[in-house]
Amino acid sequence: MPFNTAQVTNLGKAPTASDVILKFIRDSIADGSLDEGEPIRQDDVARLFNVSKIPVREALKRLEAEGLVEFHRNKGAIVTSVSEPEIAQIFEVRAILESNAIKLSIPHMTEKTFETALAYCDAFAKDTDVARWSELNWRFHSCLYEDAERPFLVSTIRSVNDRLERYLRVQLTLSHGQETADREHRQIIEACRERDEEKAASLVYAHIMSACRSLLEHLPAKKPR
Repeated sequence: MPFNTAQVTNLGKAPTASDVILKFIRDSIADGSLDEGEPIRQDDVARLFNVSKIPVREALKRLEAEGLVEFHRNKGAIVTSVSEPEIAQIFEVRAILESNAIKLSIPHMTEKTFETALAYCDAFAKDTDVARWSELNWRFHSCLYEDAERPFLVSTIRSVNDRLERYLRVQLTLSHGQETADREHRQIIEACRERDEEKAASLVYAHIMSACRSLLEHLPAKKPR
């Protein structure tokens, strides 16, 4: 009897325990369940997932490389605390990287690129879940950079975005920024359709730095510790 190979899961690509734990902790940081400066106790996480501390430690070391977690002597892993000047610098790096990525991508964009970007725009505009906003926002931006065929650049941009995700959720929620972001996203697509690399890059840079200014205006005061 022949197998239906379409239904076979590629176990070689199945997420490891470390992958699952990393996503859980990253999501907990992004949605604010884990606040800045809060300790992440390896024993508790290992118990939660019924695993040894080895995959937990692996996940935390990867999160440290992403800048979301840092290790302190006698305290273990804690959620990274980022100052307002540091947030501004991270946004600036994001703006520089993404404005260059879109310039590299535009000459190779196809109608499929524009259709995909518009689909993410429409989904972003209609969705009411702030957790989905940040994911759809990333999907929109990244689909405009993929035609550049610079996987390392896109991966670096993703790492920068991961550091900012918890703050982007604050900015979109408190500033009612969904409508503004949607309008600016569509302007970026139009510039891409026009093959105007400089205009698109300028719009991306302004879009990101505007979000930064809006965030810093609405950022809640840090909790005393």
